[in-house]
Amino acid sequence: MRLHVGCAMWTHRSWQGRFTPHPLPPRDRLRAYAAHCNAVEGNTTFYATPTPATTHAWAAQTAADFRLVPKVPQLVTHERRLTDVAAPMRAFLDAVAPLGPRAHALWVQLPASFGPGDLAALARFLRRLPAAHRRAVEVRHPGFFADPRAARLLEQVLADADAEWVPFDTTTFFRTPPATAAERETWTRKPRLPRRTRALTAHPIVRYLGRDDPAATVEGWQPWLEVVAGWLAEGRSPTVFVHTPDNVDAPALARRFHEEVRARVPSLAPLPEPPPAAPSTLF
Repeated sequence: MRLHVGCAMWTHRSWQGRFTPHPLPPRDRLRAYAAHCNAVEGNTTFYATPTPATTHAWAAQTAADFRLVPKVPQLVTHERRLTDVAAPMRAFLDAVAPLGPRAHALWVQLPASFGPGDLAALARFLRRLPAAHRRAVEVRHPGFFADPRAARLLEQVLADADAEWVPFDTTTFFRTPPATAAERETWTRKPRLPRRTRALTAHPIVRYLGRDDPAATVEGWQPWLEVVAGWLAEGRSPTVFVHTPDNVDAPALARRFHEEVRARVPSLAPLPEPPPAAPSTLF
């Protein structure tokens, strides 16, 4: 039984000297992050497909059971809307191949304009993905949340492909007006959608957005503790990503989420203790 937790990235300026050593060359940053969390979102692949040499280096910095969820490139999902994408998908799949089992699932994040009328394109795309890869789909069109029939149709498409529906829970973030510069900037970019807690596969993935105030973030994730504990009791293997607008405390928050689930599921093994960010001194 394992719960994987992580953040939206594996490096952040504010983490240096606090969670990770400083200075730290780029080639070692994922390794340092992996001492704190056992999963990370692969957002970088959305903007540019990395070389196999780059992903080989990522694999070398992490254990085989580390989970990286690479996002399908925006060329495929947003620009071409899953149509006529054989060449970019071939390049993407070649790029993630060196990750081996660390590539936990291929994350298909769809634009808010991709609605119920586009499900045929999604079904065709998922059918063509190699069976060796898990599939995880994030939708943002309000129709999938407001119309029960549209939700059922999407679930059927996902079930046919053994794909997971990835919820992005922003309900805590939008509960009260923004209070920091990072929250104000995030306010205009993130989707406002209902919380969804239904898992379709044995490997559910959750994205949770809290606030820059850690106490508000912890208060907001309380409903997820029972959900995730329930999934573990059912034999599922969930992954939970904790975001905040500034992400300053994200690694500590992800670890705290794991601890709070473990308080409900004592058989869940604790995360290993990370090494100190900097060597101790006498002064």
